[in-house]
Amino acid sequence: MTTIQPAASRAERLLSFNLGDFPVPQGTEEEWRFTPLERMEDFFADEVSGELPAISASEPSLLEKVTHDDDRLGRIMPPEDRVAALAWNSSKDAYVLTLPKDTKLEREVVVTINGSGLKDVSALHLLIDAQPFSEATVVVNHVGSARLAEGIEIDVESGAHLTFVTIQDWDDDAVHTSSNRAHVARDGNLKHIVVSLGGDLVRTTTSVDFGGENGEVNLLGAYFVDAGQHIENRLLVDHNQPNCKSNATYKGALQGDDAHSVWIGDVLIQPNAEGTDTYELNRNLVLTEGARADSVPNLEIETGEIEGAGHASATGRFDDEQLFYLRSRGIPEDQARRLVVRGFFAELINQIGVESVQSKLMESIEKELDIVLELAE
Repeated sequence: MTTIQPAASRAERLLSFNLGDFPVPQGTEEEWRFTPLERMEDFFADEVSGELPAISASEPSLLEKVTHDDDRLGRIMPPEDRVAALAWNSSKDAYVLTLPKDTKLEREVVVTINGSGLKDVSALHLLIDAQPFSEATVVVNHVGSARLAEGIEIDVESGAHLTFVTIQDWDDDAVHTSSNRAHVARDGNLKHIVVSLGGDLVRTTTSVDFGGENGEVNLLGAYFVDAGQHIENRLLVDHNQPNCKSNATYKGALQGDDAHSVWIGDVLIQPNAEGTDTYELNRNLVLTEGARADSVPNLEIETGEIEGAGHASATGRFDDEQLFYLRSRGIPEDQARRLVVRGFFAELINQIGVESVQSKLMESIEKELDIVLELAE
């Protein structure tokens, strides 16, 4: 069996398009130790050939189906784990969404990935190409049921401004892994938003690097985890250029037995990345007994010439003092609980800046709160 020694630095992590470079995970590896591997063993095969979910776009002229040898693919960065490499090697076709140069799109482009009870693992590859000085919002919405290994490349070219949203609104039995690999060129701006609500197991890895000075990245995430559900978010921001900024803010709520969230936030500031300004934050609100949140922020700094760098992480239970305060002022308990949870998510939701996504998230939170209140009775 091949043994790979863990990298001393995230800069030395294994990156490869070759599936054989990644052994089958055993659960002891750092990148897999929180993941319930027994629920996704079929994702570790040498190849997959399951039927793809249906794919459609609100602006069909921007989305094209291409062969896997299209020279626009594979330029961002190689896969970082076995399932990401599997998705790359098993995708015979791919999709490219092009946001034209010097164009501002007034309406968001919605790409819908719809599974319909698909039982076998399938692989999907999607490239979002934000050409120079374009400005757009792209929403990728996952619905239905599937077992999907997904690779998404995001190329933010010079001066482009892209808001990218991925929504995991799967049915309860879906298993979804998504490798989001983004590159932000000089003066580019990426707002990357992950909203995870449905699915049995949802694992999203987001890795970003820079191609020039004055790049800016804002990573936002919201998740609501129910009984038996596993939602995992892994982030890496590789500050490999001077004078770039990054911010990460993820918030999640958990309820029910064996509800499990994982958030791993890695920020690497390389020796040449003078002037870096970065901060990452994760907050988890545990609403009932039996739920568990793992949160691990990591900050690796290889130069002292930076503007600022920091991180914070906290996991707490429902604040009974806040609840008592509201009830003492005549607010019924069910309304008081709703107010506390809404307040927890409010700042993050306001940062999203996409009205349709904000409304969708608030609607989902209200539905989840109905379940919380039933459990509290």
